[in-house]
Amino acid sequence: MAITDAVDLSKLWAQPLNNFAPPESNITVSMLRLDAIHPEISGNKWFKLKYNITAAKDNNCHGVLTFGGPYSNHLIATAAYAHAQQLSSIGILRGLGADTSVLAQCRAYGMALLPISREEYALKENIEWLGNLQAKHPNYLIIPEGGANDAGRLGAGDIAKYIPADYNYVLLSIGTGTSFAGIRLRLPKAQKMIGFAPMKGGIYLKEVLRNWLPTNTEDNWQLTDRFHFGGFGKMTNELADFMQDFEQQYEFPLDRVYTAKMMLGLKQLLQEGYFAKGAQLLCIHTGGLTGN
Repeated sequence: MAITDAVDLSKLWAQPLNNFAPPESNITVSMLRLDAIHPEISGNKWFKLKYNITAAKDNNCHGVLTFGGPYSNHLIATAAYAHAQQLSSIGILRGLGADTSVLAQCRAYGMALLPISREEYALKENIEWLGNLQAKHPNYLIIPEGGANDAGRLGAGDIAKYIPADYNYVLLSIGTGTSFAGIRLRLPKAQKMIGFAPMKGGIYLKEVLRNWLPTNTEDNWQLTDRFHFGGFGKMTNELADFMQDFEQQYEFPLDRVYTAKMMLGLKQLLQEGYFAKGAQLLCIHTGGLTGN
């Protein structure tokens, strides 16, 4: 099976969100529907994984190994993608004793799940620890959590091909910073990007992004962690109501961890008059609906 057979990129389009902005602002808001390309390998996950999967196949690896928590969309996307490419997959699972529908789907795609303590999981970027892990699984390509490596950023950069130049702002919820950096590197300088961190204290990701982006580009990107709504993975009544209303109005769902928080945050920014009149905004739906 060819890599492109896993997803339907013809479903990737910018859907207008009519009446999302106050009418008097003359601001247009659209959403790039990355969520529509595949039920599990959806959103930015396919883009971040595609060159990693290619590398595994090119190097005749038996499979891929990656990391995630019990509700990880990255884990299920990796399991599904590896299965589609006749590769084995291993998921290093954060925490002991957890079982969720997401993990059941991972197993259904053939992923072997290896749970470890949160303390050990915190070592997932430690060179010595990774070396020992690689020694235990010598014929597996190790993919960092969230696909946060050069191949992941390269793949995420391909999303820029689907972003028309007439949008003034591109908005994206940000987890590891991989997709944000990949897209920013490939967009015209005139287009500004805003990253929405869905966790408390998420502004630390600014330093992560500075490692990947040229220092002279900081005038066309920024990051906010105002709209975490209680913290990473947390849900409030306000957010739940917003998600329900959004789906009823636009007839597609948002994921609760990333895109929903960005869109409710955007709603607040629009009410505050953050954007100039007539601005054209493109929001990116990063998928992840299996986590809902």
